[in-house]
Amino acid sequence: MNPTSPNVTLVGIPFDESSSFLRGPAEAPPKIREALHSPSANLATEAGRDLGAEDRFRDAGDLQLPTGAAAFGAIERGVAELLESGDRLLILGGDHAITYPVVRAFAGRYDRLTILHLDAHPDLYDELEGDKLSHACPFARIMEANLASRLVQLGIRTMTPHQRDQAERFGVEVVTAADWPADVLASLEVPLYLSLDLDVLDPAFAPGLSHHEPGGVSVRDVLKVIQAIQVPIVGADIVEYNPVRDLNGVTAMVAAKCMKEVADRMLSC
Repeated sequence: MNPTSPNVTLVGIPFDESSSFLRGPAEAPPKIREALHSPSANLATEAGRDLGAEDRFRDAGDLQLPTGAAAFGAIERGVAELLESGDRLLILGGDHAITYPVVRAFAGRYDRLTILHLDAHPDLYDELEGDKLSHACPFARIMEANLASRLVQLGIRTMTPHQRDQAERFGVEVVTAADWPADVLASLEVPLYLSLDLDVLDPAFAPGLSHHEPGGVSVRDVLKVIQAIQVPIVGADIVEYNPVRDLNGVTAMVAAKCMKEVADRMLSC
């Protein structure tokens, strides 16, 4: 453990108004916390860190958001205020649309941000169904605004011709699920932001998703990537868990497991 590493603050962003298929991810943050504190498990990470006894890990609750487009400004302001403490932020979504205003706040504090994005989808649409702030568009908005100097995407397995063009336009480094794992992890640079869309997982491991895309990776595959990160993670989000589609809370527990391991890495380096 690095005793000089910053605190990690957990915060929920209960927003899903930009979901294109099903609503439900706004209900995710309390469900993930419920799984995290379930008496069927504990707060220990695989490295043996007890988050329940870790005084550098705290939960700030959920942001209170207005409805409609005003939510994006509220998310950016809320995250920026939390960043003023110097803490690293671990964010529970919500759909993937939240990543755009979150990264806007991070870019105001960190220069040359590197983003590691785990997902079945590249989320690079210029617009979807007339919505440029859709959960299918956050990385197009991020890259066109020069909010990140590097975007690495892992686990992609459904990419339209338009999104291929977008990836080429923005210089995105795409590693498909078929090519997982990737040597690219060794080249990650600081400051690093991690965005974990749970549908990077095969739906067999995570049924509580709005978009079931077969051919995904396993929970262990994702954990290995998280645990292999050797540079400081200044911020992270875990998004697209949809409790409406979950079975017996399985996906909530998967989200909580991933959350614990991300928190461990954020506290360790």
